Amino acid sequence: MKQAQLTDDDWTAAVTESHSAPAQNEENNRSSESRPATKATLCECAATHASEVAAEHFPELPIEAIDWETSTRMQRSAGVAIYDQQSEQITIRLSWDAYEAYGWEQFSRVVRHELIHAWQYHEYGEADHGSTFRQWIEPLETDRHCEQYAEPNYWVICEACESRDPRYRCSKVVKHPEKYSCRQCGGEISVEKV
Repeated sequence: MKQAQLTDDDWTAAVTESHSAPAQNEENNRSSESRPATKATLCECAATHASEVAAEHFPELPIEAIDWETSTRMQRSAGVAIYDQQSEQITIRLSWDAYEAYGWEQFSRVVRHELIHAWQYHEYGEADHGSTFRQWIEPLETDRHCEQYAEPNYWVICEACESRDPRYRCSKVVKHPEKYSCRQCGGEISVEKV
């Protein structure tokens, strides 16, 4: 049995994932009407989907050793692969809000995206969106970056090039835009509260 962590606002709940559920998960994946209804079943479906993909594309990746978590706090990313260099433990944390916004069909692309990062950590001890990542985008039918699924609370706007950068928290840039400049052109920035 593998532990699947369910992280919520208090980051404390945990559930034990049973490996007797894959047949039911495969049925859920194939049905357009059925979709994981709980954080536990999302972790189970993601782990099952990742196992199937890894068996074909990353047979050397110890998929059963990956920890799966969900979070209702993530707003900027739909998923994240976390690597502990000391223990070499890989954890994939998935955004419940992104899953609810996307649905399983689109969200399974996020699972495959994070699986590439898990493979990079396993093979190289680091992960990024560079060449070792890009080589898998087409074969795994995934994306380099996910679509925005949550509305930002603020927009950081460049006065010169008019670029817009979403912000979800009242960060230093949001509080003191006069101390920062545009990442793209170096122009002055302003903040718009949504």
